[in-house]
Amino acid sequence: MFFAQSYHQSLINMPKYTKFEELPVWQEASRLYNRVLDLLEISGLPLSAGFRNQLDRAALSISNNVAEGFERFTNNELLSFLAIARGSAGEVRSMVAVVRNRPKLKTHLPHLMEIRELAESCARQITAWTGSLEDSPVQGKRHLDGPERRRRESAQKADQYRLNFLRNLKPTHPLYNSTEARIARGEEQP
Repeated sequence: MFFAQSYHQSLINMPKYTKFEELPVWQEASRLYNRVLDLLEISGLPLSAGFRNQLDRAALSISNNVAEGFERFTNNELLSFLAIARGSAGEVRSMVAVVRNRPKLKTHLPHLMEIRELAESCARQITAWTGSLEDSPVQGKRHLDGPERRRRESAQKADQYRLNFLRNLKPTHPLYNSTEARIARGEEQP
């Protein structure tokens, strides 16, 4: 259908990333991890070794899981790793919330709040990406071989044929004033 073609067209116009390092969410997670390292490298910081280790691992887990999911071949695998990355972002926020009101950390509060904001940003981006993947008809590279590729090409050709048909209807045709025909001619928004 025409609406499916519009959706496919919107997918075509989306940015294409070939490396995880290009992903805005990976870049943000990398910034977050480096800010966590900056905090943990402060000498005399009154945090236990266990807390430091867990914060370090949770922060690094975000970028690592985004990267590992991106390198997988199906959306289901990617979604699994994004869920872990989002959980790790929540873990970082929780750890900051637990210690932010400690009197000995008052001078480091701006640093802690920056870490929290970066973790929130990562979680928002992961949530948006996850939503777009869940709504996408594309299932990943592994599913685009053989019969599936031919099926999609056939569906795209059928959508294009229908779109051209609707655009070129004569005003006397019974479908000329249909919503779908008006959308095809650009007279109405989908």
